[in-house]
Amino acid sequence: MPLQVEDPVEYELDGISQTQVNPKVDMTFARSLRAILRQDPDVVLVGEIRDSETAQIAVQASLTGHLVLSTLHTNSAAGALSRLQDMGIPPFLLSTSLLAVLAQRLVRTLCPRCRQSCQASAELAKDMDIPPETTIWQPAGCQHCSFTGYHGRTGLHELLLIDDRIRMAIYQGEGELSITRLAGGRYLTLRGDGRQKVLAGETSWEEVVRVTESRLQEEE
Repeated sequence: MPLQVEDPVEYELDGISQTQVNPKVDMTFARSLRAILRQDPDVVLVGEIRDSETAQIAVQASLTGHLVLSTLHTNSAAGALSRLQDMGIPPFLLSTSLLAVLAQRLVRTLCPRCRQSCQASAELAKDMDIPPETTIWQPAGCQHCSFTGYHGRTGLHELLLIDDRIRMAIYQGEGELSITRLAGGRYLTLRGDGRQKVLAGETSWEEVVRVTESRLQEEE
């Protein structure tokens, strides 16, 4: 049975044994994780890796045959590598323990009742890296969406799969940009996924830029 450590337990999940973190009695993520590992689970879910101690235990658990799933705050999938190293995980351990990293950002979805199609201007097409006059979708506004042009949310995703080449690059201490370039066409960025969702009429380019702009500024 999968075992999960959370702070707090937000949803009760069937088939998963969930543990609530309680710092008041010194039941931290790290201590809870140690207790869980004594039960020899197949899958361990850690709500968030917040400190070096939790990161170290999670990595050691993965090296001993446990599938460990967790979250942490970074600006991109490749940024998780630097974040874990900042927490004290050396490159040689990171390269042997990590299987994949999935980054996510939430964007507002266009209202299906009032969204409008238009042709991308030359400037917008250049920014989106698409042919000029490509059909895209934009918000309008109606009673259904309270005249915002948006209704609901969807996710932009960026998946970095750790293959042998990337594993070696991590081991050699390569940085985020080098690893992103190494992943090449197999690595769909947050902005790339956003572009696909704009073309599909799910969201607007303004929304994609809003949630990815800080990352682009850091890369520059």
